[in-house]
Amino acid sequence: MSIKKKAALETLILNLLERRKEISLHEIAEEAGLKVTDSTDRRAIQRALTSLIKNDAIQPKGNARARVYFLKNSLIEKIRPTSETKETFKDIPLSKESLELLSYVEKQIRTRKSVGYNQDFLRSYNPNQSSYLTPSILEELRQAGTVENVVRPAGTYARNILNRLLIDLAFNSSRLEGNTYSLLETKRLIELGENASGKDAAEAQMILNHKEAIEYIIESANESKITPHELYSIHALLSENLLGDSSASGRLRKIAVGISGTTYHPLDNPHLLKEYFDIFTEKLNRIKDPFEQSFFSLVHLSYLQAFEDVNKRTSRLAANIPLIKSNLKPLSFIDVNQKDYSQSLLGIYEKNDVSLLRDLYVWAYKRSSERYSALQQSMGEPNLFKLKYRNEIQDIVRTIILENVPGNKLVSTIKNLIEKLKMPEHESNQLFQIIETEMISLHDGNIARFKIRPSEFQKWKENN
Repeated sequence: MSIKKKAALETLILNLLERRKEISLHEIAEEAGLKVTDSTDRRAIQRALTSLIKNDAIQPKGNARARVYFLKNSLIEKIRPTSETKETFKDIPLSKESLELLSYVEKQIRTRKSVGYNQDFLRSYNPNQSSYLTPSILEELRQAGTVENVVRPAGTYARNILNRLLIDLAFNSSRLEGNTYSLLETKRLIELGENASGKDAAEAQMILNHKEAIEYIIESANESKITPHELYSIHALLSENLLGDSSASGRLRKIAVGISGTTYHPLDNPHLLKEYFDIFTEKLNRIKDPFEQSFFSLVHLSYLQAFEDVNKRTSRLAANIPLIKSNLKPLSFIDVNQKDYSQSLLGIYEKNDVSLLRDLYVWAYKRSSERYSALQQSMGEPNLFKLKYRNEIQDIVRTIILENVPGNKLVSTIKNLIEKLKMPEHESNQLFQIIETEMISLHDGNIARFKIRPSEFQKWKENN
């Protein structure tokens, strides 16, 4: 089966260069099942090569037919910085198994073994006997996620917090894909349909697609099973207007795909892919515990790569289906670091080891639960950073309200006011995130914290 997608070709080229000193365009075409005499195939390879050269990953040598490509020494730092150059899993408690796995996935990609889809990883899982989450972890998650000890119709809690869930989950899931919309810009896009100036249209499409998919999940909450049709529909909604081939939206892929930055090669046989997707959904529906169901979805939908693209987004929303059905607090991936998430998935891809993703999942779920807990502010420990900058936070929020800053100017105004404080960059970024959250959380009952009168707040609201 030929490979034409740029990301898949880039992965193929990097994997070839792990084993060879240099490669030619003809060698790439042969490995990819393409023909250099075909202009479409040749352009596909050249686009992948140009992208890798632009990203400083490979370097050409020679001219015309004698041209070859070799790996640059800086490749590994470009793809995956080591722990010496970037802090990872900050504040996330890691088990011994996770630390060992982290040590492996941080190794240079050329030193990690090339692996394919391990069919036994899914087949060996026996619902309600096998378990990725231990009894103590499940109890910990239940305590964090239980809303009330009353049986209500499926999806009731998610409907009650719908507006906030749409913003939080759409923002954070999109952010993990590199989307640059801020939290406030996401809120205005979802609530008012207002695109942020200077942003790519695809970013707005990604966020609006999340909104549609989340609403679909909530509307389907009373269904007894998580069906293949529901998963296809979630993918279709998430990928709307984002795929080159619109017919690939909501359909299991028929082509091979690659994943940048990993040695893992997903299944490339459409018949096997359909077989394992069916095994996945069958086992998923037999799992009784909603948290185990949620985590199982996150692991195996990510690993299977069932669709041409938008697989990780689909897995993150699918992981919320069991939680929403059970009226548990949702998983919004609040504060999850993009690099931490990627490295956790590398452990799944290359080692079939869930330990890193499990530790990240538990931490992330607690963070999300805090967001939706009415008792958090009174019972939780105070945020020391907010305590340190409480006066600055109060002054900036108060300034925005009193100066009647319009919604489309909020982000730039907050950034300008923070810039005047001359703070270190990492602290200014953190302060920006906190003020965004404060602005979204403002209502008549809490404005006194910022010394704002009801009439002043009402005047600002009328203009927004």
